[in-house]
Amino acid sequence: MPTVLVTGASRGLGLELVRQYSADGWQVIATARDPARSRDLAAVAAKHPSVEVHGLDVADFDAIDALAARLDGRAVDVLLNNAGLFGPKARAEQDPRQEFGTVDYRIWSELLRVNTMAPVKMAEAFVAHVARSAQRKIVTITSGVGSIANADGRTLAYRSSKAAANMLMRNLSFDLAPRGVVTAAVCPGWVRTRMGGSGATLDVAESIAGVRRVVSALTPVNSGRFWLYDGSQIPW
Repeated sequence: MPTVLVTGASRGLGLELVRQYSADGWQVIATARDPARSRDLAAVAAKHPSVEVHGLDVADFDAIDALAARLDGRAVDVLLNNAGLFGPKARAEQDPRQEFGTVDYRIWSELLRVNTMAPVKMAEAFVAHVARSAQRKIVTITSGVGSIANADGRTLAYRSSKAAANMLMRNLSFDLAPRGVVTAAVCPGWVRTRMGGSGATLDVAESIAGVRRVVSALTPVNSGRFWLYDGSQIPW
């Protein structure tokens, strides 16, 4: 059976990725910062023996290397970099620390580490696992607000971290092509999760079903592109 590795799998999009892939018979390697407190993830793992759960904070790059070593020799068909942070929300939380004039640069640095650098670190640590698989795909869950063409201001830290992640996935499509590895940046849409809020337009199951269709359709010909969950492309 094919294998998918999902980071940030304790809730929201990551948890739904685990649910859907395991229901379809995939071997799922799910990571969460605190598995002992991830009751929903534990419930899915109890229902599907093909799900294994590992503790991982993607901001800890030594921990990423340790997990890669622990899984040495395994093949990972799809590496899904889902773990991410949004940071303070000026409108919903009345917290302006991502807004021009009141930027908290410590928070910005944290978002860049998790949203931008961690996916590349995961790719570096697991590229051998991916390259030995049948499908050989590395995908980062990103956001449409990382589109420079569609930029409209605000949330500077989050937007820049996602724009940079998109650029890196594009570059990795060239760097990893000799190893047959395909990459993509995929936006799940505006989803009703803790990050997206209750006013979002998509439910989690619909979004992730679309993300999975995009991932399934990836080939070396369309590697390195920026996709919306519905299969359309987002301008850079």
